[in-house]
Amino acid sequence: MADSSTQSIVIAAPAERVAAVISDFASYPEWTEALKRVEVLEEYEDGYASQVRFTLDAGVLADEYTLAYEYAEDISRIEWSLVEPSKMQKSQSGSYDIDDNGDGTTTVTYTLSVELAVGMLGMFRRKAEKMIMDTALKQLKRRVEAG
Repeated sequence: MADSSTQSIVIAAPAERVAAVISDFASYPEWTEALKRVEVLEEYEDGYASQVRFTLDAGVLADEYTLAYEYAEDISRIEWSLVEPSKMQKSQSGSYDIDDNGDGTTTVTYTLSVELAVGMLGMFRRKAEKMIMDTALKQLKRRVEAG
C-alpha cells in the first residue's frame, strides 16, 4: 500500500462554503487546471455524489478514474477511494478534513494516498504528491475565497 501525505491550508471562508465547493464536483474543471472532465455517476438520497468519474490531463500524467465518496454527517470530513484500478493508479484514497476555526476561517487538511500502476522512484513520487496537494489546496482556496 502507498504511503499517505498530508497538507493543510487556512481559507478565509466559513466551513459550509468550503464543503460546498469541495462537493460541487461538476464545477471542478472550472477551477482545477488538470481536470478536463468530471462526471457525477451516482448520488446519495441527499444529493451528494457517491461516485464520480474524473478525466485528468496534467501533461505527463493523464488518467481516467472513478472515486467513491463518503461524507461525515456534518460534512466536516469528505473521504474517497478508487473504485477500480485505472491506467495510472492501482489504488487511491484520501480525505478532506474541514475544521471551522471559529473566526470566519476554515482549516482544510488534505490527506492523499496513491499507489501508481507505473514505477516511480520514491523521491519523485513524494515530490509529485507534494506538488499535486499544494496545487489542489491553493486552487481550492482561490475558488472558495473568490465567492
